[in-house]
Amino acid sequence: METLTGLEGGQGFRYVLARTDFRLVWFAQLASQSADKFVMFSLIILAYGLAASNFQVAVTLLAYTLPALFLPPFAGVFADRHNRKATMIWANLGRGAIVALIPITSLVPGLRNDLFHLLLITFAFSALGQFFSPAEAAAIPTLLPRRALLTANSMVLLSMVLTLLLGGALAPVLSRIDVYLPYWIAAALFAAGGGLIALASIPRNKPRLDQTSRGNFRQLVLEVREALDFLRASTVLMASFAQLSLTVLVLFMMFTLAPAYVKTVIGIQPQDSYTILLPATIGATTSAVLLGQFGRRYRRSQLLVVGLLATGVTLVVLASVPFGMRHVPGLAGLTRYFAAVFGLLLGLEFGGLLIPSLTYLQEHTTDEVRGRIFSLFFLAYNGATALPILAAAALADAFGTARVIGGLGLLLCLAGLAAARGGSHVYGEEET
Repeated sequence: METLTGLEGGQGFRYVLARTDFRLVWFAQLASQSADKFVMFSLIILAYGLAASNFQVAVTLLAYTLPALFLPPFAGVFADRHNRKATMIWANLGRGAIVALIPITSLVPGLRNDLFHLLLITFAFSALGQFFSPAEAAAIPTLLPRRALLTANSMVLLSMVLTLLLGGALAPVLSRIDVYLPYWIAAALFAAGGGLIALASIPRNKPRLDQTSRGNFRQLVLEVREALDFLRASTVLMASFAQLSLTVLVLFMMFTLAPAYVKTVIGIQPQDSYTILLPATIGATTSAVLLGQFGRRYRRSQLLVVGLLATGVTLVVLASVPFGMRHVPGLAGLTRYFAAVFGLLLGLEFGGLLIPSLTYLQEHTTDEVRGRIFSLFFLAYNGATALPILAAAALADAFGTARVIGGLGLLLCLAGLAAARGGSHVYGEEET
């Protein structure tokens, strides 16, 4: 057992990073998420380069997204039935091998410019990736004491933001050197992630008693329903689950509507959507750092209520004030800076919602069902990611971008008021 002299009873990043097993898993997460983002952004470039067609890009992204819309519940069952460490290792090594097929098949005559085989590889890659996330999310609470989970989830958010930026920035650069170079790098990162997890000591989850139905599809469905019943039976889990899903929905709606927002509300070019997205990213990173280091000083229920109300107010302000400023002499030129400041606030508030909600899910689930609970969250997460792509443009065209964003803000305000009113009943007494 590792020695943590002077750190027991502590908190913050130093405390959790002193835990060798968690440190190995977190670095493995960094490697695998970076690889995944390299693949995602590089696929867009490769698919468009095959025929300079936006349709091909859309179909490729559909192949990447589709497994996330139906596989997570069954991946959660798998994570609860089987050794989570082995699941994470083979999910990483398998994805590395599948990604390597993209540059390898380019050497085969007739396949280099073929879209169909690229779709098959993309689908298989994404499908295997669905098994990694619930196994990892279920394993983290077994590596750390309860008091360290808020910091651990701050680091999870930090890695999500950093790898998204890294993949989005470097994939185009590497593709300019060689269009297949990002896939070789991704394969190496997945292999590194699998190796790091192999070095970690992750407790085995308890096996189910009814192993006779292991290959039975009906048994899989029953185990998913068991997780749904567990979720419905806990008010704190239901509240946390709803807040997580709503937070992710708002986030991706904002990313989807950003180009239309900066043009119709702020009055600048759609290409300048970084005016709000970059500060929001900085805000989310800052929130992860602050909550990870100091978050245990505050009640998580208070963080959630304040986060919901503050995010709602921020969205309402973003939807209304810049539009009004454009019609006031002397203020029209300041809308860009106003939106940047409130974009920063939005990122800070996003972390304040996501991190405590994830922590609640980890604290209030048992090891036997945790993988399935998180798989249901990932299913809702993926649905909330896909919904804006399908609905945001139609809603903005029908009601106006500002009204849609303002409506989301009012929805969050109502959720915050409901959480404030029923907070003591839902969350009860917490550890401090």
